[in-house]
Amino acid sequence: MLPETVTVVENDGKTYYLVGTAHVSGESVKEVGDVCEEVKPDSICIELCQKRYDNIKNRDQWKKTDVFTVIKEKKVLLLLTNLIMSSFYKRLGKELDVEPGAEQMKGAQEAENLGVNLVLADRNIDITLKRVWGGLTFGQKVKVIFALFSMLFFASEKIDKDTIEDMKQSENIGDVVDELAKEFPGIKTRLLDERDLYLAEKIRTAEGKKIVAVLGAAHCKGVAEHIKTPFDLSEIEKIPPKSVVPTIIGWGICAAIIALLVYGFLSNAEKGVENIFWFWVLTGGFSSLFCVFAFAHPLTILTAFFAAPFAVIHPMIATGWIAGLVQAAIKKPTVVDMENVASDTESVSGFWRNSLTRILLVVVFANIGATLGASIALGKIFTNIF
Repeated sequence: MLPETVTVVENDGKTYYLVGTAHVSGESVKEVGDVCEEVKPDSICIELCQKRYDNIKNRDQWKKTDVFTVIKEKKVLLLLTNLIMSSFYKRLGKELDVEPGAEQMKGAQEAENLGVNLVLADRNIDITLKRVWGGLTFGQKVKVIFALFSMLFFASEKIDKDTIEDMKQSENIGDVVDELAKEFPGIKTRLLDERDLYLAEKIRTAEGKKIVAVLGAAHCKGVAEHIKTPFDLSEIEKIPPKSVVPTIIGWGICAAIIALLVYGFLSNAEKGVENIFWFWVLTGGFSSLFCVFAFAHPLTILTAFFAAPFAVIHPMIATGWIAGLVQAAIKKPTVVDMENVASDTESVSGFWRNSLTRILLVVVFANIGATLGASIALGKIFTNIF
């Protein structure tokens, strides 16, 4: 007899068994094994893309990370987001004595044991995160960054096995999805709805007559609704083009800052010098202070102080990139650091202890500090002039 968490859909001579799981549930791991044993499927689909599957299967992937490339290609926030989410799941998994993603790997293992086709049915994680990020407003991006760091520092509420199993129930999942849609409609669309379509198409086209799909419980309803209808995946595999609006705003802010400083200097040379002084001290000071919070090297902190005022008035340069590259050059991650990323990021302190993740923190913190300092400086300058 199939567990209650399984949704059965029949279409065009094929039967799909959608196993609703939680990513840190020992019971889900067992259910996946039981369903595969009972159904004897022709294909098993799991909710992983190739990159995530490789990362789980091969823990040594971190050894190949080139931090300089990550900074230059502006992938720091993307990588840090992945690490913070992984850290949250690892800590949760430790509490529940379950390896995060074990139910997905159980599906892969069953495919190997049964000698059937394994389908990595999820969209590439980088595409998903870029589409999510590209669809957010500036204010929403700030809220997301705050939520991520809140998750890193303050996610201490204990969650037991019963809570996890309750969350797999459709009515409870619906409440969570509704809350997400209310708070971040763009995230819900790209993180959940689009992936429902993607997963449904990959599962629909899997080989054989009997297909088992191991899915997060939040995806079961959407996949069941879409699985009977063919869908062109190319539209939701595109990286959204960068809007020109942020560039225009960036150059506009830079022009406004320079205009204020020049106007203040021409109006009153003494006050003009004072304005430049405060702009430098506040912008550079806050950026370097935030680098201290990231436990940056003294030369990195000094670099942030001198680089921030110039970077703030040039939208093509970011203080964090400069500070991060200096930190990476001085404290280049060792092979041991690369090997220990997975274990170090299981704790908050590990993000600061590991040289690679500390560089990522330096980049993000330096940018936050420079932005905050520049905002305070502009307020002071505006008051001083007018």
